[in-house]
Amino acid sequence: MGGRSSSPLDKQQQQHLRGQVDALLRNFLPQYRVQLAASVLWQISQELVPQELAGCQLLHSKKLPRVREHRGLLSQLQGHPPDWQLIFCVLRGDGRLEWFSHREEYENGCRPLGSTALTGYTVLTSQREYLHLLDTLCPDSGEHTLEESAPFLEMPVNFPLFLQHPFRRHLCFSAATGEAQRAWRLALEGGIRLRGTVLQRSQAPAAHAFLDAIRLYRQHRGHFGHDDMTLGSDAEVLTSVLMQELLPALRAQIQPGLRGTGRARAWAWTELLDAVHATVLAGASAGLRTFQPEKDELLVALQRTIRPDVDQMLRLRERVAGKLQAVVQGPLELCLRRKVDAQLPRVTQTLVNTLEATLAAVQTLLAQGMDRLSRNLRESPSGARLRKEVYSFGEMPWDPELMQTCYCEAEPSQGRLGCLVVPFGFLGARSLVFGAQDLAQQLMADAVATFLQLADQCLTTALDCNQAAQQLEKVRGRVLKKFQSDSDSAQRRFIRRWQLCILLPFVLSQLEPSCKEELPELEGDVLAAGSSALTIEGIYEDVIRGVLLQRIDGELKKTLSTSYVSCDLDGCLEALWNQAGADEQTGAQRGTSSKQPGSSTKVQPLCPLPPPGMFRS
Repeated sequence: MGGRSSSPLDKQQQQHLRGQVDALLRNFLPQYRVQLAASVLWQISQELVPQELAGCQLLHSKKLPRVREHRGLLSQLQGHPPDWQLIFCVLRGDGRLEWFSHREEYENGCRPLGSTALTGYTVLTSQREYLHLLDTLCPDSGEHTLEESAPFLEMPVNFPLFLQHPFRRHLCFSAATGEAQRAWRLALEGGIRLRGTVLQRSQAPAAHAFLDAIRLYRQHRGHFGHDDMTLGSDAEVLTSVLMQELLPALRAQIQPGLRGTGRARAWAWTELLDAVHATVLAGASAGLRTFQPEKDELLVALQRTIRPDVDQMLRLRERVAGKLQAVVQGPLELCLRRKVDAQLPRVTQTLVNTLEATLAAVQTLLAQGMDRLSRNLRESPSGARLRKEVYSFGEMPWDPELMQTCYCEAEPSQGRLGCLVVPFGFLGARSLVFGAQDLAQQLMADAVATFLQLADQCLTTALDCNQAAQQLEKVRGRVLKKFQSDSDSAQRRFIRRWQLCILLPFVLSQLEPSCKEELPELEGDVLAAGSSALTIEGIYEDVIRGVLLQRIDGELKKTLSTSYVSCDLDGCLEALWNQAGADEQTGAQRGTSSKQPGSSTKVQPLCPLPPPGMFRS
């Protein structure tokens, strides 16, 4: 299941899919244009009020989000009939996976045998779990004979890495050892998250506009619940949305005609979906590229036309919002009392527990990293050693093994959030977990950048090792205080945002039959403004969002004032640090083993501290 074979779609089917993409773009792009205008208005309006981010204590890391490049030998199941073949795999820093026949082909810059962006994949390391998943893809396929399952059952895989995707062919790899399997799993999961949250991480008005346009496009088609369809780039998100719409017809019309039985038939189904996905993705990418020049011109024009009239537009919006408030207040309060208020404490507590545990792990890891630098400065005052330690500390936010201790604290919430499916139709638990992990990585990166800059400012060659270590202790304390302040603010922002993601679509769906009928009566006031940045639907959602935020903030204040998370993470995190530097620590201890603590009152000679700039990130 490696190299791509000829497409199972004929020309007529491909042409039909391109027509489906064109129809999607015709319906979506008008909504996108409207949301671009609304996003620009929001951006300009934010310039008029004090910003919460202005109070951030930590420096913002200038390093772009990435994954650490990972390379090595794996076996891949590929060919017809499938067989395990040794390959050389490379995970790029942008989250793209490539594989080559031999290491030399990679080193010589040859084209890879195959490659894939990791967006939307899930890593499975259990062969039994993967086989069960295959069995569910074609549930009417009947019993499985040994012959049908031979690629798996005749050659058991000790350390598998199965990459599963809802709309693409599966990729089946195997590592040589359990250690290699774990390293690849962590690297692949980092690449999947990096590719998935590209729009959510962006601060650009166009990214916010796109996500809002996708949500409204789907709401107009009857889908209100938040899910994971918005993971990926703009073209990948559009592709996922259309694939979700096409899936029922594909299952009904094409799946019954697939050849083979059992798991062989399930594989054929994934190959068919992969061909459909590739065709749709190519069409969506081409359509968005065609729209790009128009979008760029539109954003410039919107800035030019909205900025002079922003005060007038905001006053109009406030006036219309007041009228809408009177219209929706009764039905909205009734909906909240009956269907939201009882669930809100549980939703809030689940999110608080997730973030507190995750950020506590980040703080513990950060403190141990700073302690490690101070300790090494005292015990092994070597310039080369210190440069290595500073580099390792600076790379900590992108070290998958170290950061996994923080990331794993967010993962249990994916199961706990399952309780929100029935009451609210929330299916975005994976997006939420990715968001918590992104936040952990960003705060760690900001804290590391802050520590390195402050350390660079206070350390000079006039200090001996003890004095330098004492200066680092002071910097450590300052950074931890800054981290605590920023993490508290980030936690509140995160929880408020995700509570809105969970509750707003549900409330809108409940009010849809009644309150929406009142909107046309007030639309004339908005149309008089003559700008697409203001829409009656947008103001209507803002009114509901404002009332929800009052409820959310009240519950969040109660929860945070009483919550306490006790996390015993020091031991396991310290083990990771000690493992990383065990050999060097042993050498340093041997060099000083004859001295007893406190046995000498002599001042240590000046240690070879690094030149200015070594601690600069």
